[in-house]
This record gives sequence, C-alpha cells and structure tokens, in this order.
Amino acid sequence: MTLRRHQKALLALTATSTLLLTAACGSDADSDAGSSSSSSATSEAADDSGSSEASGDYTAGTYEGSGSYSNPGGTSEVDVEITLGDGGVIDDVTVTPKASGTSKQFQEKFAGGIADEIVGKNIDDIDVSKVAGSSLTSGGFNEAVDQIKSEAQA
Repeated sequence: MTLRRHQKALLALTATSTLLLTAACGSDADSDAGSSSSSSATSEAADDSGSSEASGDYTAGTYEGSGSYSNPGGTSEVDVEITLGDGGVIDDVTVTPKASGTSKQFQEKFAGGIADEIVGKNIDDIDVSKVAGSSLTSGGFNEAVDQIKSEAQA
C-alpha cells in the first residue's frame, strides 16, 4: 500500500505546483482544453493562513448552475447545486446527471464522489479535474461552478 500513498502524495504535489504556477503567471487556466491525470479536486493552497481573499466575497446560500462538455458521443450537460456558507466555504453539493448512455454512467460516478472532494473547501480554491474515474464531466462541472461564483458574489 505504500505505492498507493506515494501516488496520492505525488498527485497532491503536482496539483499544488500547478496552482502555484498558475497564480505566478496570472493565468485563468481554463481546463476545457484537456484534463490532467489528477484523480481529485485541486484545493490545497500553500498558504495556511485561512484567508479567503482569492477572488471575492460570497453571499451564503444555495446556488444552481449548468455546464456542458464534449465527449466521444457528442455534447453532454450537467446541473450543479452548491450551498455556500460563510466565507465562500462549500457546505453541500449536488450534481444532477443529464446525459444518457455511457456518459450518464460517468456523470453518476462523478456525482457520487464530488462531495468528498470539495465540501468544506473555499469555492475559490477548487478546480476539479477528475473524480471517481470521470474526467470529462469536470469540464461541465467547472463551467457550472463559474456561473455559481458569479451569482453568489456579494
């Protein structure tokens, strides 16, 4: 099992490095162009000060968004509902699959694993790339999160 721990540590380090490089370059770094090989949401910041100054202040509440993404079968959509607490911390998330066939199966897996990845984290700190074996669904999810962030900004 030490190989598995090593892999998780390497993935976390890679995710943190990517965040730091993106911040240093001042890029928004859209993840629609491709998915990384990371198997979880990127959310750990190097600064442990606990500040939530990343992009803005958010009004606590429940917000909805919808995003689309390309897959081998065409284009799929996914609906997202996020409940934000004080300081933009995610208290709850619900992903509603809207695809059919194989894409629906991947969306259902994604929906079943996303809460473990982002609940308790600041909405400005998440950038989901792959959850529960589903990497394409994250494109639609991240698009929906951007809509939610815009709506929730105070």
